[in-house]
Amino acid sequence: MNTVVTSKEEILKASRELIQREGWSAVNIRSVAAACGVSVGSIYNYFNSKAALIGAAVESVWCEIFHRPEDGAVFQDTQACLTWLYGRMEYGCKQYPGFFSLHSLGFMGEDKADGREKMQQTWQHILEGLCAVLRRDTKVRPDAFNDQFTAEKFADLLFSLMLSALLRQDYDPSAVLEIVRRTLY
Repeated sequence: MNTVVTSKEEILKASRELIQREGWSAVNIRSVAAACGVSVGSIYNYFNSKAALIGAAVESVWCEIFHRPEDGAVFQDTQACLTWLYGRMEYGCKQYPGFFSLHSLGFMGEDKADGREKMQQTWQHILEGLCAVLRRDTKVRPDAFNDQFTAEKFADLLFSLMLSALLRQDYDPSAVLEIVRRTLY
């Protein structure tokens, strides 16, 4: 039997491990309590519902997959950033099979709106990060962006290509990197 859970992070870690082994459908208050070796009431001390637990688990998975790298230079160069993002997508697919697929996104029904919100927050954070990297990248031509073709629009395009790659489980960034080279440099 596992040691007694004393923190929210330990509960989320157990939830992530359940997701890795058995998929999203395995995550509920009882299964997480059993995985942690604690009573159901102990889980309710941290999460007031299954939806709250699922939402926190979704956020925890996203944070694990897209944690900030130790090398901050990744966020100074568009190509390095995209290479890092595609590598993290591949890591996420291996660690959490199906997490990125439409099927797994469908697990967040009406009672799981918090999970969907956490996912959308993460997506928005990634999109805003891409915009920031595009603006900081010293290799980008000064005339690359204008009123009609903004850094935001290009970041949105890059993000759309990332989502498409996630659905196809294609983690080779070479085509996207070529688009960046031809468009910005």
